[in-house]
Amino acid sequence: QVHLVESGGGLVEPGGSLRLSCTTSGYRFGDYPMRWYRRPPGKERELVASINAQGSITDYAPSVKSRFTVSRDNAKNTAYLQMDNLKPDDTAVYYCNEPRRQFWGRGTQVTVSS
Repeated sequence: QVHLVESGGGLVEPGGSLRLSCTTSGYRFGDYPMRWYRRPPGKERELVASINAQGSITDYAPSVKSRFTVSRDNAKNTAYLQMDNLKPDDTAVYYCNEPRRQFWGRGTQVTVSS
């Protein structure tokens, strides 16, 4: 049973930073890529970042590239998303998941207020 717990969200001012964590259990974390998604208020969930199983290749949506950094620690079954220079448009609930997307966690709220 895949279990995903996102944490680290909060309220920040524009230009601020947050580090999100995704703690996982119930599957072989190190065998799968990990992805970060977000759902802005009233909108569909969108993919913002991904990292391969080994942690050697990353990819980002154009809207967050150069500001967000995805990483992982396979020994801890945990993925991270470092978010710098946050903008109001980054306000969303952030989720992590692997490509099978069997289950979703509750996400963590990020609010960037001007």
